[in-house]
Amino acid sequence: MKKSVLLGAVAVVGLTAAAASAATLDDVKARGKLNCGVSSGLTGFSQPDSNGVWQGFDVAVCRAIAAAVLGDPAAVEFIPLTTQVRFTALASGEIDILARNTTWTFSRDTDLKFDFIGVNYYDGQGFMVPKSLGVTSAKDLDGATVCIQTGTTTELNLSDFFRANNISYQPVPIETNAEAQQQYLAGACDVYTTDASGLAATRATFEAPGDHVLLPEIISKEPLGPVVRHGDNEWGDIAMWTLNALISAEEMGITSANVQELAAAPTNNPEVNRILGTEGELGAMIGLDNQWAVRAIAAGGNYGEIFERNIGENTPIGLARGLNAQWTEGGLLYSPPFR
Repeated sequence: MKKSVLLGAVAVVGLTAAAASAATLDDVKARGKLNCGVSSGLTGFSQPDSNGVWQGFDVAVCRAIAAAVLGDPAAVEFIPLTTQVRFTALASGEIDILARNTTWTFSRDTDLKFDFIGVNYYDGQGFMVPKSLGVTSAKDLDGATVCIQTGTTTELNLSDFFRANNISYQPVPIETNAEAQQQYLAGACDVYTTDASGLAATRATFEAPGDHVLLPEIISKEPLGPVVRHGDNEWGDIAMWTLNALISAEEMGITSANVQELAAAPTNNPEVNRILGTEGELGAMIGLDNQWAVRAIAAGGNYGEIFERNIGENTPIGLARGLNAQWTEGGLLYSPPFR
């Protein structure tokens, strides 16, 4: 009797989990568009262009997922979110995925009941100051006023750093990057601190970027990545493996220019064949057809193409690949195998 009850309970839990896991995929298909939560405006990562079309490194992830699932990279509604409301929007179902320079942490993964589908940018917290301040190290910032976005890991890291170095600071709370930029340039704070990539992106918009310096200290690990809800495993798998497809495509030499040609017939590389659906049935395992990764890569290119177009060294932001280089080039970037 007890064994029957236990098996029955397990079956109910299994059915409930299965229903939950299919919910987002079904909703996105029925809606005909992906609801993607992004930053309220961060140059190179997520920002509308002069025509109101969203562009950026994080934006490209959502376009790739929309292409994989719906066959159309433009079938995305981008919802700008501040740091204060981003998690509420995801938990409530207002958005299907959060792609907004968000740090993967223990508590966000467990206590907030979210799943990070991978890391699309390995970052760390830094400091930007006016060159005229004459500061060359963050340890020289004793007594400084610091613009800091509330409700972020940045806020906690800042407190830890100053306490560990026995120096003091005066926080100037802000909610958006635009507000931080305004306050910083107006002299309301001596320092702006956030992810180093965000500082580079912000500085690139200044009239005189050379008048501002990024201090050498990186005081934290900030693995940034897209986020979905717990209990939505099928949707999480689709998002995760779409990101992995972009990463693997760069390693395998699959680009937006050659992806259709490579997908036309099997190549002599089995991994390429599995990614592009000419060998095996990986698409069926995540509820999609076998061309899903072809569409994702064609949407905006592989990881390297997306990086260089939006935030790379030839853009005003000018970020080197660094830790975000492929593992074959000394970086941390690689995907689990497609098999």
